[in-house]
Amino acid sequence: MTETDPLAPLLDLADVAPALDRAREQVDAALRHRALRRHGGAVAAEISLRSAVASAALDGHDHPVADVRAGTVTDPVVQGALRVAEAVPTLADRWPRTPRQVLARLHVLAARGLVPADQLGRPVARPDVTPQSGVAPGPDVAPGPDVALRLDGVSALVGGGTSVPALLLAAVVHAELLALRPFAGPGGVVARAAARLTLVAAGTDPRGLLAVEVGHHERQPEYVGSAGAFATGTPDGVRSWLRHYLTAVELGAQELARVADEVLANA
Repeated sequence: MTETDPLAPLLDLADVAPALDRAREQVDAALRHRALRRHGGAVAAEISLRSAVASAALDGHDHPVADVRAGTVTDPVVQGALRVAEAVPTLADRWPRTPRQVLARLHVLAARGLVPADQLGRPVARPDVTPQSGVAPGPDVAPGPDVALRLDGVSALVGGGTSVPALLLAAVVHAELLALRPFAGPGGVVARAAARLTLVAAGTDPRGLLAVEVGHHERQPEYVGSAGAFATGTPDGVRSWLRHYLTAVELGAQELARVADEVLANA
């Protein structure tokens, strides 16, 4: 790790390194579950479903997993989250090479039917960079400098700009996109998918089996609060988010183990 690594100081924040070690142990144990050797496809399908439902719920669209599985839920946010979850395996290879394009694709999948077609896949101008005339920018107005620069920063990190463990990188990608809100509509679904892609592309979770979104949903008040704390940019705020994220990873690993047990029992 070089001294210029922008995320290296995160490892020195109080309690982050031990939390990272605990999360990695849980992940490694869950990914060794014997059900994955013969029934990995069934486990992956169920994890994808539960993660999509949890992600939509975190954006305020909560529906029982059983109803979504039965195909009776037409909520467009849920449907978008399902499309995103299905696409993650096909986008993982592209994520480190063309992250801006992948983010645009995630937004198209998540927001179809929710925002105007000319906004799909296009970063929007933030309210705090609206022209002084007070007239809201239209779809042809480029994103403000803060949005563009921070998206560039996220892209640089994803493209190899850091050597910190993928769990920490995924946490930062997730929180940055939540704070930045670069796209109209269900931005949380996009942010959580980007974090999942980070873990898949890095090989930490190569098959996308960790139900981290379920962990966030189980601790939703903490998720919201720590994401807001991260957005302040203070060391304590960043530390709060990282600790939450790593806890959600542990819960996601536990969910994987539960699903794998269920699949094995029903095989």
